[in-house]
Amino acid sequence: MLDAAAPTLFLDAAERDHLYRVAEVPRPPVNSDPPAEFPSHLDTVLEALDPSPAMLADARTAVLRWNRAYAAVNPALVSAPPGKRNTLWHLCAAPEGQHRIIDRDERAPGAVAGFRSHYSQNAGDPRWQDFVARLRAAGPLFSRLWATHDVVPPRLCDKRCDITGIGEVNLRATGMELTDHLGVRLVVQTPADRRSRENIDLLLRRAPHL
Repeated sequence: MLDAAAPTLFLDAAERDHLYRVAEVPRPPVNSDPPAEFPSHLDTVLEALDPSPAMLADARTAVLRWNRAYAAVNPALVSAPPGKRNTLWHLCAAPEGQHRIIDRDERAPGAVAGFRSHYSQNAGDPRWQDFVARLRAAGPLFSRLWATHDVVPPRLCDKRCDITGIGEVNLRATGMELTDHLGVRLVVQTPADRRSRENIDLLLRRAPHL
């Protein structure tokens, strides 16, 4: 019945999944458990993508692996403990001064609404419930956006960073699902303009230890 109603209501895929969640009808869960170990060739892929920041993330937006450029642009994120080494956590709950995101207020609503789309398929999983509970307790931004119940198809967003002593870096994100590891995606951020690429090159020259 819900499948018949969805086209009539002109629901997209994310809204249809959310409809099933509201109706308490189970949907096939998303496999969001990354493997205990990744094959070494994935590290080779990440390294080959330098100087473009690149990383592997799971469905809960946890950052699993990353390359040197990603670490240089996101030092507080990659050095966080595993439970907080997460792009949504970093966007919504990182203290001021730890994140370098200029347009956080503009990016956060879409990021939370896209995350809810994945959550709707895994709402019975205590790991997802725990993550949402910790995010809601961590700060008002996520809690306020979560209360809107907005849901959109998950999508990657461009990112604007202000790096102290370097300047602004504008990045365009591209994501690719790994066919061998369901729920894991490769995210590559490419500089949106010449100044951004020059600033990333300068940042990497100043951080040779990464």
